[in-house]
Amino acid sequence: MKKILVVLMAMLTMAVMLTGCGDSKKAAYPADGDISVIIPKAPGGGTDVSARGLIQFMEKELKGSKFVPVNKPDGGGVTGMVETANAKADGHTLGMVTVELAMFPHQGKCKNTYKDYAAICAPIAAPAALIVPKEAPYNSLDEFVKFAKENPGKIQMGNSGVGAIWHIAALSFEEKFGVQFKHVPYPKGSADIAAALAGKHIDATLADPSVFKSQVDAGNLKILAVMADSRSAIYPNVPTFKELGHDMTVRAWAALVAPKNTPKEKLDVLRTAAKKVCESKEFKDYFMKQGIDPACIIGEDADKMMAEDHAMYEKFLKKAK
Repeated sequence: MKKILVVLMAMLTMAVMLTGCGDSKKAAYPADGDISVIIPKAPGGGTDVSARGLIQFMEKELKGSKFVPVNKPDGGGVTGMVETANAKADGHTLGMVTVELAMFPHQGKCKNTYKDYAAICAPIAAPAALIVPKEAPYNSLDEFVKFAKENPGKIQMGNSGVGAIWHIAALSFEEKFGVQFKHVPYPKGSADIAAALAGKHIDATLADPSVFKSQVDAGNLKILAVMADSRSAIYPNVPTFKELGHDMTVRAWAALVAPKNTPKEKLDVLRTAAKKVCESKEFKDYFMKQGIDPACIIGEDADKMMAEDHAMYEKFLKKAK
């Protein structure tokens, strides 16, 4: 009996020692488990491509990590963004949020706001661009504004629907320059707007210029200026509103975020990796090949961007009703 007890004690001691050794070798974050990334859009779109590209490069940067993309496009993106906000704040569930996050609360579609997240990185912040037909009688932003002032309500401005981002861009333009447009909605999207512009059924639009690249390259359309702090990598010869003396920005962004209260040390790991990735030539080239203007807005700067846009849309969505 004593021998049996001795053997059992020895086995128990060995088990404890092995368990202890296992704990001591446990991988550090973010290599200590899969990281789910909730994408609130369908596969193949700009948000999905941006998210997958970003986490693909982050996975290479963070040795031993594994990022798992999960598409949850229901509710126009609401479902995925709400699920991210409600996830356990342990660094193992992240999500993409889009510019609609700044709009939905003011439209009664979602209660969540930027305050429910901690931003890691915004790899995309496509600016609104003033796009007109090639034969339009204006070749600069100032000429366009002059024409609009001389012809109030005559310029037909295409948008993606009442209250949508590019409609808000046009309302912002009207307020900034003291002009008035005839707003023409194309709810099916940018392809219809591009066709209407090329066919001269409308006079202008304010929208993401990358979507119109084929028409611009073909010489059917021209871009007068972009609403951004810096020039587009895709259209480096097009001036910004800011450099022309008009400090205004309207952008369609998507940001990788964590639920609020995620530990700072984990956020720092993710933000450091994201910054290194977004500043790399390899990452920029990848985005450019997808026709996406790459951005690099990290951490608190991305939080600030989301807060600013939340306030802007609150103001202009009241006018859009």
